[in-house]
Amino acid sequence: MTVQDSSAPAPPIIRKKITSHVGFSSLPNQVRRKSVKEGFQLTVMVVGESGLGKSTLINTLFNSPVCAPRAAERPRTVAIENIEADIEENGVRLRLNVVDTPGFGDFVNNEDSWNPIIQNIEQRFEAYLSQENQIRRTRMHDTRVHACIYFIQPTGQSLKEIDIELMRRLHDRVNLIPVIAKADTMSQDDVADFKERILSDLEFNGIQIFQAPVYEDDDEESIAEADAVSRAIPFAVVGSTRVVRTASGRLVRGRAYPWGFVEVDNPEHCDFVLLRQMLVRTNLEELRAYTNQFLYERWRSVTLLARGVVQDESAFMESDPTERLREERLIHEAKLAKMEGVMKQVFQEKVEMQEKKLKQSEVELYARHKEIKDGLDRQWAQLIEKKNRLTGL
Repeated sequence: MTVQDSSAPAPPIIRKKITSHVGFSSLPNQVRRKSVKEGFQLTVMVVGESGLGKSTLINTLFNSPVCAPRAAERPRTVAIENIEADIEENGVRLRLNVVDTPGFGDFVNNEDSWNPIIQNIEQRFEAYLSQENQIRRTRMHDTRVHACIYFIQPTGQSLKEIDIELMRRLHDRVNLIPVIAKADTMSQDDVADFKERILSDLEFNGIQIFQAPVYEDDDEESIAEADAVSRAIPFAVVGSTRVVRTASGRLVRGRAYPWGFVEVDNPEHCDFVLLRQMLVRTNLEELRAYTNQFLYERWRSVTLLARGVVQDESAFMESDPTERLREERLIHEAKLAKMEGVMKQVFQEKVEMQEKKLKQSEVELYARHKEIKDGLDRQWAQLIEKKNRLTGL
């Protein structure tokens, strides 16, 4: 068996131009057909106070009534609601799972109100880990949260303490995407200032948010789009499923006000288009991949180590069988030597214990013997004294 030296330089890649058709150029088409057939899975969590338009924004993002209108009565505790929907567009099927968190931040005392949210995320990780440990894993169902849209109240001030605390607990478990809700209630200058304050608070508190990746082989247009998306974070969004007629007669999704119209799909009015581009059109697979390869793997490693599971790194290393047998023999001999040392120590301790008991018994016997002898001596002295008295009479 030949063992390659990992420190040796990798052999150069030989590039050849194929003179006839082989067929592997169709691999992307094969992957596409398989993906279209199986469909895609996306789990989005929405977090924020009541009345910030979470359900409306989800319906606007997917242009479908995914979330039904919510009752006016607010829940007394932070509840977790799962909403599942199958959406199809041009033959591509998306299994969408929306995780809503009604009740968060709606109370006077919001201490520990984030616990149900964190527990729900980790329960989904736990469910996926349980599926990985099964013998048959052909039908694994992925319900892990791939993106968390965090709705920030449009106050124009800094982030609230509860927002900072929850995002600090979320950012290493989910892909965090902060948005400024109901941005049409603020002027463009106020939105720009508010974004700077939010980014400053996030950086100061060490909170990581999802950023659209840029690859080396991306063209200039793709790089420019990714840069535009990155600069827009946190997204100032407006949600609306209503179609209104503008002053020019155009039919658009948006909201009508006495002073004019707000168009949802107009980048000059809000960042909704950029949010949709990141979440669905451009980076959906990156969100899923980062969740699986980094967020879940980090949680999995910490969880298994906490349970006492230790990975044998030597299982991933190539080695000479003879050398491996020699190492195992040395390990076995070391174990025997250790066991022999332990047995000698135990034997020595038992011998010392017996000697101590014998010495203690000897001392006790000597004391008993002395006590009996002293008693006999006293009796003998008494008898002599009695004899002398009798003789004197």
